[in-house]
Amino acid sequence: MRVEHIGYELAGRNYRGALVYEDNQRPRPAVLMGPNWMGVTDKAVERAKLLAAGRYVVFIADMYGEGVRPSDFPGAAALANPLRENPAEARRRVRAGYETMVREADKRGLINAGRAAIGFCFGGGNVLDLARDGAELQAIVAVHSDLKTGLPANEGDIKGRVLIIHGAPDPVVPKADRDAIESELDAAGVAWQMHLFSGLLHAYTDQGADVPGIAAYDEPGSRQTYALTHAFIADAFAGKL
Repeated sequence: MRVEHIGYELAGRNYRGALVYEDNQRPRPAVLMGPNWMGVTDKAVERAKLLAAGRYVVFIADMYGEGVRPSDFPGAAALANPLRENPAEARRRVRAGYETMVREADKRGLINAGRAAIGFCFGGGNVLDLARDGAELQAIVAVHSDLKTGLPANEGDIKGRVLIIHGAPDPVVPKADRDAIESELDAAGVAWQMHLFSGLLHAYTDQGADVPGIAAYDEPGSRQTYALTHAFIADAFAGKL
């Protein structure tokens, strides 16, 4: 699996994401990945490899800027929370990552017409914002994700199908947030699905992110989430949703 760290610019600031793909592959769908609030880390690259293998070309969006990488959860919160409070800026940053993915992957002859996005935790909120911004995506998948926004979608904004996968007792993103996005997506005329796991807390696909009572890794839930994601994206590309 090849990993290329690619720099790009937005409003005079440098960013650096990662393009992940297999050597000597035929053109495949392009999938933007929104990493969790730790950003473009080695763990994020390993997750992108897992997603890409045999299926996609994946680009990990950089939401913080080149060289800006939190070392712990408080540092991540200090970077992520201002973007949560400024969805217009978050959309500009994730859109820049999306445009870089399409440009650089197309330049290398790696991609076909398929476009999707998948995000985890903070990154799930980022890919939902990318969809709300009108990006040409056939599928959007948000996993144990930020769901609420100060800039809800209007009718016609979201072009693709949306899948939300979540732990029912997640204390970070509770049921009120799920109810709010259901109402938002319905009002915007979006075809959506939501899959809930009983008993799973926040960040259940993230090994090492355990916080008692808040977040806990779950292997079956993680494995099933990837299977649901791949099936959903395949059906979206095939026009079956």
